[in-house]
Amino acid sequence: MWSGPPQPDQGLPPSLAAVPVSWKSTGPCQGHRESPGALVETSAGEEAQGQEGPAAAQLDVLRLRSSSMEIREKGSEFLKEELHRAQKELKLKDEECERLSKVREQLEQELEELTASLFEEAHKMVREANMKQAASEKQLKEARGKIDMLQAEVTALKTLVITSTPASPNRELHPQLLSPTKAGPRKGHSRHKSTSSTLCPTVCPAAGHTLTPDREGKEVDTILFAEFQTWRESPTLDKTCPFLERVYREDVGPCLDFTMQELSGLVRAAVEDNTLTIEPVASQTLPAVKVAEVDCSSTNMCALSGLTRTCRHRIRLGDSKSHYYISPSSRARITAVCNFFTYIRYIQQGLVRQDAEPMFWEIMRLRKEMSLAKLGFFPQEA
Repeated sequence: MWSGPPQPDQGLPPSLAAVPVSWKSTGPCQGHRESPGALVETSAGEEAQGQEGPAAAQLDVLRLRSSSMEIREKGSEFLKEELHRAQKELKLKDEECERLSKVREQLEQELEELTASLFEEAHKMVREANMKQAASEKQLKEARGKIDMLQAEVTALKTLVITSTPASPNRELHPQLLSPTKAGPRKGHSRHKSTSSTLCPTVCPAAGHTLTPDREGKEVDTILFAEFQTWRESPTLDKTCPFLERVYREDVGPCLDFTMQELSGLVRAAVEDNTLTIEPVASQTLPAVKVAEVDCSSTNMCALSGLTRTCRHRIRLGDSKSHYYISPSSRARITAVCNFFTYIRYIQQGLVRQDAEPMFWEIMRLRKEMSLAKLGFFPQEA
């Protein structure tokens, strides 16, 4: 007898109890009739076989779900760890970048400070160099001025020295550098430049009387004085200016116009360049061979005039080793011109501290001496 479907409280598993099973009532079969016990066993076996397949499938699904969830959880944990690791590395990199950025900013600041310091130091060095250069140029300029002044003083001292020999001493100095009360005779050395030549003494034995310029009547020529004042404002040795052009034409040219024209031109150029030297001839004559090699004239003939005269002086032009013997008259003419050039050089160099009129009269006196020397008046040598 079938007692209905099994209930959960009968001890069956829930999964099996949940599976619905269709039951059919079986009537008595024709020709064969089973016992009730056999029918119960047959029904139970069929029910077990019908419920075994879905339970296995459900278990497989549960296992798959469990494995999937486990894999998902492990994957999630792995991804979280990787994310945490990546965030940690990113943080470290951010910190490193920040540190490097600070280092870069510090280096840039130090570089800017160093650049500014270098520029400041360079400007300071340039400024100091410019100051030193300016000071050096100033010192050089002052030194050159002192050198020029010393050279002018040396030249002035040379011009104060006169030629003096035992046979013919000269006692006059340049009166333009001395006061009338202090101008007196003194001796000098025997060798000198053209600017060191002696002035014509106030006593002219050929004239037979003593010249006293202070007692002579004098009157200023306005044309000459105007030309001199114009030249005095800007002293120059340019012979094209009206003042010097007149002196060249009226005094210097005629006074240095000797018979030997070629040598006269050389003497004139040497006087203008201040390179002419007048030397006294020693009392002992040089050996004949040496004289022939060095000297270009005889002691008994003037190289400028060509006349036979006793020549006690000789001239040398520039650095040449050749000498030319000259007569006393030629020497007087040359020294008169040299004295004039010496005085105007003094004026140009600022060594003459006088008013215009005394300077003018001194130049007129020097022109007068050139005229007298050209006319043949010269001091008689003892």
